[in-house]
Formats: sequence, structure tokens, C-alpha cells
Amino acid sequence: MLSVLDIFKIGVGPSSSHTMGPMNATRRFAQALAERGLLDRTAKVAVQLYGSLALTGKGHCTDRAVLLGLEGLEPATLDPDAVEPALERIRAEGRLRLAGRREIAFDEPMDVLWHRDQVLPGHSNGLRCTAFDAHGAVLAREEYYSTGGGFVVSADELRAGGGPGVAAGPSVPYPFASAQELLARARDAGLDLHELVLANERAFRPDAETRDALARIWAVMQACVERGFTAQGLLPGVLKVKRRAPKLYRQLTEAGNASPMHAMDWVNAYALAVNEENAAGGRMVTAPTNGAAGIVPAVLMYYRRFEPGASDEGVLRFLLTAGATAMLYKR
Repeated sequence: MLSVLDIFKIGVGPSSSHTMGPMNATRRFAQALAERGLLDRTAKVAVQLYGSLALTGKGHCTDRAVLLGLEGLEPATLDPDAVEPALERIRAEGRLRLAGRREIAFDEPMDVLWHRDQVLPGHSNGLRCTAFDAHGAVLAREEYYSTGGGFVVSADELRAGGGPGVAAGPSVPYPFASAQELLARARDAGLDLHELVLANERAFRPDAETRDALARIWAVMQACVERGFTAQGLLPGVLKVKRRAPKLYRQLTEAGNASPMHAMDWVNAYALAVNEENAAGGRMVTAPTNGAAGIVPAVLMYYRRFEPGASDEGVLRFLLTAGATAMLYKR
């Protein structure tokens, strides 16, 4: 079983499969070099991108994610404001801090290759990482697949049936593999869906830790909406798309409650604010992916603003129940 915290993950845009996944993969490779005692012997690292990562990676900032991951940064803790200075340093100096510790020469056009006409056998989002010593001998090589939602699985794990790239979890009291089974288990146990999911989460961690983590996720969602409403200018990319959420926010604030569609207009504005922050590479929450990340925060923002009796406990119930639905899609 997955945990609800496998579904809702704090990260950065614009894509869970093409940005967060490659960053997690290259960070994992750099960490593996350190754990195997190979870091100090590594003089060069090369990353090859295949399939969809190669075809659409430029638009999804895959190259940026690869560099940041090699430096040991991860989506959950990465400061979006630190991204540009780090990339400018790597590209200007031609050097990279592998795993944040080992400085090596790095020639991005030669060390990050885009194989647009090739696909690795396990998945359309594939990449291969290779470490070399000072004499050009291969120290380590690993293939990874970004399977969506920021999940990463190695080729060996995929062949062994290792699932979506998370460690095998503990046994839960109410396992389910379909919506029918989920509903049946809740009915038989006399539990609401959120109660069933929380009972399963106890196999991973105490209730207090789950509640604190979900509260943090909700706080990041709210902050993402607020940034989307205040940011100005154009979104990154060659299309030069202007942000629309700030203008929509001003219009709705000035209009008051006159429109019968007032609440739905706000729902759309909330979702747009998150989507634009995601497109800009800002901090957000996979729900359950970056591409769909605006919907859950928009519903929760609506609930807190327009629903009588709304509470933080209601937010928790919603996230647990939504997490159960996302687990079914992930399977």
C-alpha cells in the first residue's frame, strides 16, 4: 500500500514526471556514489535522457532538474529562489558540486545528452547516469524511470517488480486495490473513508505525525495560491505567456459578491494561480501530479472560504479521502 504522503508531495514545477522525477533520480545516483565510497574517485558524470524526457524535457526544465539533482538538491526542500543562482554558477564555471560535496568539471552540452530517437525498454521516461574516474573508466552506471507523480524506480527494481519507486511499506489493516474493495472494507469496519485511510497511515507513523505533515501540505498549497495571485510578468518559456491569475484576483476582489457564479469564479482563480506557479517552477504540492496540482487546492480554498462550518479538521478529512482516490489511480 502507498501512504497518503506518497501521493501529496511538496515539490517544484513544472512537471512531476519530467522535473521532480529526474531531479530525484540524479540525486539518488549521486547519493549512491557517496554511499558506495565512489564519490572521491568520480571525475566526470554523464546523464543521457530518452523517450519523452528527451522529446519534451527542454520545455519541462528536465535539464535544470538533472543538474540540481546531481548537486544533491531535492524537490521537497529546494528553495525556488536558489535555483537560478545555482544554475548560473554551474554553467558559468563549468563545474558541479556532486552530491553537494565533490566538485567536478561539468560540460553540460557534452555531459547531458538528449536521445530523442531512442526509448529505454522499461518506460517512456528513462534516463541513464554514468560516473567515470579520472582515466575514463566507468565507476557506476544506473538506469532510472520517472513513472509519474515524482516517483522514480531503477531498472533493477522495475525488473524485480518493485512498483512505483517507493520502498515496500508495512502491512496495513485495511488494504484495498479497487474502489469497490475500498468501500466494502469501510462499510464492514463501520468507518468513514478518511477514518480508514488514517487507520492505514498508523502503520507508517503516529497520527500526530500524519496530521502535522498534512497540515504542512495544506500550508504549502495556500502559499502557492497567494504567490500565484501576487506574482507578475511572463511565465518562463518561448511562448511568452502572461500570468492571468493576478488580474483575475483583482477583478474578483473589486467585484464583490454580485455575480451568481461568484464562488465558482474564485475556484477557477485558485486553480489558475497554482497552475501558473507550477509553470513558473514555484513550490507546490503534487496532487497527485504537478499537471493536476491546481484542483485539490482550489476545492480546499473554496471549502475554507465559502462552506459554513469549515475547519482544519475538514481539510484533514478531505486530504485523507482524496489520497485514497489517488492511490487507486496510481495503482
